[in-house]
Amino acid sequence: MTTTERPLVLPGDPISPDLIPSSTSKPLRLGPGLRHVPPSDIVPVVAGQLITNHQKNSMWVEYNNNRYIPTPGDLIIAQILRSGPDLYFASISPYTPPATLPHLSFESATKKTRPQLAPGALVYARVVLANKHMDPEIECVSQSTGKSDGLGELKGGMVFDVSLQFARRLLMAKSKEEGKVEVLELLGGEGLAFEIAVGRNGKVWVGGEDVKAIVVVGRALRETDEGGLGVEAQRKLVRRLAKGMK
Repeated sequence: MTTTERPLVLPGDPISPDLIPSSTSKPLRLGPGLRHVPPSDIVPVVAGQLITNHQKNSMWVEYNNNRYIPTPGDLIIAQILRSGPDLYFASISPYTPPATLPHLSFESATKKTRPQLAPGALVYARVVLANKHMDPEIECVSQSTGKSDGLGELKGGMVFDVSLQFARRLLMAKSKEEGKVEVLELLGGEGLAFEIAVGRNGKVWVGGEDVKAIVVVGRALRETDEGGLGVEAQRKLVRRLAKGMK
């Protein structure tokens, strides 16, 4: 991720045009903490660090918040609540209304071949629509390719809760360099085999054949998050947890 400055902003502060990405090939995407005020003003609505990603022509405010607010493009882990005639209703977080997931929003899905998801099933999905006037809508397929691109039902495994800030760090393209999160690479280096899906809503799904390994990965993530561990502390944590498995 290309970030040059991370200035602190307060609600209502004017944002200098020099800090706004100016790609002519992609539309500007505003993430959490920012609001567009017509015709052309962009103002922060929370206090925090202003983050810009020039490669993706996007910007947002990084701030501590325990409430997840759905934003289009976010990858999230949702739990199916019930099914309607044409769509599923899924829980994203305790603080947001149920999201809708159309039955056909899966790779190669038709009325006959669509996934049959029971209440309690987990899906890795992308937020498509989110505003204060409508319930969120999510999808498990890329509209541009028609492929799942890693989205869909999450079978087996376990889900662990982490802070929203830690989830964003895990989702960074260069989580080790930018987010200072090395714990997953270190666990893999210790020989632990696992799959992982990170939701921007503070949910992390860990899958694999070894239940003990799944628990260790979840514990490592929780301790790294809750303890605010730096890279060296993460290395000590992983060595300790790996030693306990032997």
